Amino acid sequence: MTSAGAGAQRLKRVIRDVPDFPKRGIVFKDITTLLRDPSCFSESIERLSVGWRATGARRSGGVDVVVAVEARGFIFGSAVAQRLGVGFVPVRKPGKLPWRTHRQSYQLEYGTDALEIHRDAIRRGQRVLIVDDVLATGGTIGATVRLVRRLGGRIVAAAFLIELAFLGGRRRLQRQRCPIYSVIQY
Repeated sequence: MTSAGAGAQRLKRVIRDVPDFPKRGIVFKDITTLLRDPSCFSESIERLSVGWRATGARRSGGVDVVVAVEARGFIFGSAVAQRLGVGFVPVRKPGKLPWRTHRQSYQLEYGTDALEIHRDAIRRGQRVLIVDDVLATGGTIGATVRLVRRLGGRIVAAAFLIELAFLGGRRRLQRQRCPIYSVIQY
């Protein structure tokens, strides 16, 4: 599912393209231009939040907690959690969380990386919305999906401000039975 309309197009126009960053041949989608505009930032949070409600509201799409991956995912995930009135759970690189954790490795283009989550961050059966700024290849979010499920969380969806559709992350996450929502697609 993707968001359409004039609002999404306005957000798309505000995002700056930075050629050859972080390396030659890549066009980086710089969201700092969106973050510094309070109207655009607010609209992006609203669009990431729409359709999801706290489970106490007893509506479909209800969530108990929002999970996000460092670092830019924290910006959007914590704001969405606050908007929905639910808790926020950070997923971080190894060694950054102070309590006992579960670790999940995942494949990068050249090598591997890993993410961690506190072992007590999600209770069995809690409904989880994963939020991040960009869906690219899906490796990071795929690892996050595995961590959430390892704790017994039920994933409602993964929501992204930007989806780089040409990189195939949606297909990868759909193979993990993770519904995808993106505000903007490139």
